Amino acid sequence: MEFRQLEYFAAICEEMHFTRAAEKLGMSQPTLSHQIKMLEDELAVPLFDRIGKKIAITEAGKILLNECKVIFSSLEKVQVQIMELQKVARGTLSIGALPGELTQLVSSVLLDFHQIYPEIQIKIVNVDDIAERVIQNQIDLAITILPFEDERLRKIPLYKEDIYLAVSTSHPLAARESIHFDEISKYPVILFPQSHKCRQIINLHSSTCGISIEPIIETTAIETIISLVKAGVGVSALSRTYLNMYNDDSLKAVKIVNPTLSREIGLIFHKDKYLSQVTRKFMDLLTDHIVKLNLTQ
Repeated sequence: MEFRQLEYFAAICEEMHFTRAAEKLGMSQPTLSHQIKMLEDELAVPLFDRIGKKIAITEAGKILLNECKVIFSSLEKVQVQIMELQKVARGTLSIGALPGELTQLVSSVLLDFHQIYPEIQIKIVNVDDIAERVIQNQIDLAITILPFEDERLRKIPLYKEDIYLAVSTSHPLAARESIHFDEISKYPVILFPQSHKCRQIINLHSSTCGISIEPIIETTAIETIISLVKAGVGVSALSRTYLNMYNDDSLKAVKIVNPTLSREIGLIFHKDKYLSQVTRKFMDLLTDHIVKLNLTQ
């Protein structure tokens, strides 16, 4: 069994098509088929069921694919560690973040990071299925909302934060330090869409408390929400991360009580993934930035 055969096998599993996999690998389809046939002969089991022009991976193939991922990951760790021994700060770093304020939080660290590692290619991925991307080794590290109960992931808590009611300083509520959760429904509310994690926290507590909070405006654009709140169009529930990053004197953050809305922010990465010095440096910079934003208080 040769390593290149495993690479060929993994490419077919990704494409689920011999011809497309051959094109991706830069080889002819008959040559690729011959290599897989040799691998199947050596293992004495078929790796694919061939039904007409379609293929399906067999149970034996699934076992081999899982082990291939372990092998490729181990080799990647070796390469990264050797590069670091040679003090070659090159390569890529892919960081995931939930859409919204966590993406902005990650982005706010990029300038400092780039000044230290100008040769590193950085990719920021903002998607909702962030944990799955980490599990599939599509990204190196992700900042998200905890907890995540998955034995394949390691978690590093960063800070806990409350959700506040953001109002204009000219709004009647600006004179108050707190507001009961069930009072919010009395005011025009501007919220993120249902897919946003902050909105989901509000919906969960609304359901638990037996009340309905229906926004007059929904938008994914935080700049729009803040502009509308400042103009007195309505109020909005925003995380301390957002409020501290914007630090706008035209806004007043009113604490929500009975119940308090809170969440925990943390980093996740695959338990089998080697954390390079570059990745650790980014984590350190992010932690320092969180402290500067007073998010740990």
